[in-house]
Amino acid sequence: MESRPLPGLRFSLPFYSFKPWVKMGDPIRLFVHLKKTFGNVAHYKFMGTPIVFINEPDYIREILVTQASAFVKERTVRRMKLLLGEGLITSDDPIHIRQRRIAAPAFHRQRIAAYADQIVAIAAHQRDRWQPGATFDIAASSMALSLEIVARTLFDTEVDADIRSINDEVNAIMALYNFIVAFPKIEQFMFLPVPGIVKFRRSKRRLDAVVERLIREHREYSAQATAEGREPDRGDLLSMLLSSRDELLDDNGNPTGESVGMSDSQVRDEVLTIFLAGYETVANALTWTWYLLSQNPEAEAKMHAELDAVLGTGDAQRLPTLADYPQLRYTEQVFAESMRLYPPAWAMGRMSTREITLGPYTIPAGAHVFFSQYLMGRDPDHFPDPERFDPDRFTPEAKAARHKYAYFPFGGGSRQCIGESFAWMEGTLSLAVIAQRWRLRFVPTYPVEVQPKITLRPKYPMMMQATQR
Repeated sequence: MESRPLPGLRFSLPFYSFKPWVKMGDPIRLFVHLKKTFGNVAHYKFMGTPIVFINEPDYIREILVTQASAFVKERTVRRMKLLLGEGLITSDDPIHIRQRRIAAPAFHRQRIAAYADQIVAIAAHQRDRWQPGATFDIAASSMALSLEIVARTLFDTEVDADIRSINDEVNAIMALYNFIVAFPKIEQFMFLPVPGIVKFRRSKRRLDAVVERLIREHREYSAQATAEGREPDRGDLLSMLLSSRDELLDDNGNPTGESVGMSDSQVRDEVLTIFLAGYETVANALTWTWYLLSQNPEAEAKMHAELDAVLGTGDAQRLPTLADYPQLRYTEQVFAESMRLYPPAWAMGRMSTREITLGPYTIPAGAHVFFSQYLMGRDPDHFPDPERFDPDRFTPEAKAARHKYAYFPFGGGSRQCIGESFAWMEGTLSLAVIAQRWRLRFVPTYPVEVQPKITLRPKYPMMMQATQR
């Protein structure tokens, strides 16, 4: 195939700073312009770095699967190593491969299934505190729900001072995200008394102290339980991470009979990664789902009909169990369609380590390649009438007929989110429990706008009024 030059902007991005499609902190605006102007592949430069925007599923599969060995995490993700260290989101191979092997048992299907009752109980406790006619910010409510779930399933604890401290410090660091990404070579200047760097150092120091104490307490509990002949596993993800082992191999790939676990620093990195990925993302997905249901009464009614059929009505109504989860297909489709329109992980990036070919295009070594779940989910070539909320886009038949990389809210390839099955279960069961009792109606107090940071948050509070079914 004859090579073609990459279409795109003629000059470096700062040249266009006063264009309406360039706004600091809002790369979605830029991506929309690139796709509209140049199509599914577009090139530009920023500070001398070649950047390629891609909105073509075949090419995304090439990057994430077929030619994955030619790519590493790009700069914005590597900057998160300042917070997450060598966790599963930020690490590159071979560290990533080994860490994923050790962490895998903590996310085994049977292990995740054990958390279903806890998710249901926590969601039921939240819904039972609501009052008819009450108006509240569903984003804050969803964050509180997800925080309770991650506290119980990750740490086997309630939302106490430690968990609130983790949440507060992570939020403080997230508020500095754009500053951290934009600061040139910030890794070399973390000692400077720059206000943003000082705030980051202070939050990270507090965060590390809390997480390291939780790890130490879990290790002490495990050692004491083992000495007393009791079960050392408390049933939470942290316990499983601490007990997981990776079998060592020799130079020929054969087992040596020896195994190794994670160090405390490695566990710390994975705990923060799981906390951030498992808390923020699901909470945002639930927030946007409740908003979309409030705007689409037909889909809401269809979901309610499924809940009534599976879980009963009136005095016969009961809370869902793990056994009901496979029957809540439309409820899961609602969650899936919400993540098409408002994916919590709204964009992904990689950096090429060598020159590669994508179709007729040559991507140079050192290029940063971006693709956006947000834009792909709104592409009419893959989702006709893309602005319409239609959960039936996610029936088994509809999914089978669509390119796998037209919808990838949890990434793809060997780095696909290890907690995906947990997120689907948490989102579906939480929706089911709350929608059994309540309809939520959007109160247009603030504009509905997205805020694309690490995750796709609503920019303003999302006020809802609770109406009892």
